[in-house]
Amino acid sequence: MSAAVPELKQISRVEAMRLGPGWSHSCHAMLYAANPGQLFGRIPMRFSMQMRFDGLLGFPGGFVDRRFWSLEDGLNRVLGLGLGCLRLTEADYLSSHLTEGPHRVVAHLYARQLTLEQLHAVEISAVHSRDHGLEVLGLVRVPLYTQKDRVGGFPNFLSNAFTSTAKYQLLFALKVLNMMPEEKLAEALAAATEKQKKALEKLLPSSS
Repeated sequence: MSAAVPELKQISRVEAMRLGPGWSHSCHAMLYAANPGQLFGRIPMRFSMQMRFDGLLGFPGGFVDRRFWSLEDGLNRVLGLGLGCLRLTEADYLSSHLTEGPHRVVAHLYARQLTLEQLHAVEISAVHSRDHGLEVLGLVRVPLYTQKDRVGGFPNFLSNAFTSTAKYQLLFALKVLNMMPEEKLAEALAAATEKQKKALEKLLPSSS
């Protein structure tokens, strides 16, 4: 049975801007492109998407100090350090979610569809950005397909460790942008959860 796709509490941009000074704002960017290619000549790629690796997987971006920056200006400042060649605008805004836990953070996600050539150019630029090899350890592409064994590809990717709200934002964006049907998201999430469970069972001593 497929697991439900987890969600955080979504609020509007206007509501997010009305939150008091006790709230922190994080802004991240999802960059993707339609990809007509096929893996092994038979599995449709459909889309290519980037995420950032810094020990955990997440989208490029970071915290924005609302005392000094608008959401977009703050996001572009951070992107300039890690990607070096891209500026997003309010037109790219996708969502705001309240995070769970003791820290009061509202997570804003921006999304822009590029061409494959533009996506590749961002990857090249990122290697030469200021933070590459320091805080940012590289960009990775998200495999938005599932192989015949129902584990390879996206389910395997979901079994990795993600930073903060990144996993929720990834699943949310894929759903609302119609990049992957919700039932496929749920199936991939269930397969990833089962894989993590089996890996943990191998590490822990048997209770019998």
